[in-house]
Amino acid sequence: MKNSSALEKIKYYCAYQERSHREVRSKLLELEIYGNELENYISVLIDENYLNEERYACAIARGKFYYKQWGRQKILQALKQQGISTYCINKAMKEINEDDYVKTIQTLAVKKLDTLRLERNKFTKMTKLRNYLAQKGYEYDYINDILRSTF
Repeated sequence: MKNSSALEKIKYYCAYQERSHREVRSKLLELEIYGNELENYISVLIDENYLNEERYACAIARGKFYYKQWGRQKILQALKQQGISTYCINKAMKEINEDDYVKTIQTLAVKKLDTLRLERNKFTKMTKLRNYLAQKGYEYDYINDILRSTF
């Protein structure tokens, strides 16, 4: 009984939203599934397409970019923290449209500059904008292009 109910729980867990192998492994450990049994569960999840690392990586990349407006650097770090393979990370990064990427960083820069409109010192304003965009995970080449076109 324990085995089938645990398998059903983990299938529901994976069907609810995309999960990484690390998250599923952690959840199985919480359900007190260990060793070969744990590995068998993961195999079943992969075979039945409940668990797919590439699909997970692509979903995370799209979600973090289009909803949270993260840059590639921050998305890359989030995927690496989940133990995603280099192949899947590269595939996920292709999910981000270059035109959308440029438009997003420009939009973020305009919004941030609007919050800095009372800042008189140009250098301070540039530094705050640079730090904000870097913290969002955008590459310095893009940031410098924005700074050159803005100041």
